[in-house]
Amino acid sequence: MSTTIELIYFDGCPNAEGARVNLGEALGALGLAAEWREWEQGDPQAPLYVKRHGSPTVLVNGRDVTGATVGAPSVDTISAALEEVL
Repeated sequence: MSTTIELIYFDGCPNAEGARVNLGEALGALGLAAEWREWEQGDPQAPLYVKRHGSPTVLVNGRDVTGATVGAPSVDTISAALEEVL
């Protein structure tokens, strides 16, 4: 089974870059390639489900790794969510 990882953010979000960095570090710590899909919420091509999440949000197989906590998810939080599906 493949794992789907997504980063959702709005343009200008002050925490988006922190989420991006933490996501890369979490994947690296687990020995995984730093590959994920990014969705900018204002993009008309973004799927509808992207619009219902806060910014930033990291989804692993469609599940918010933080449970909708505000701010960039930590490396540990992302790692724990990834370990659950590996």
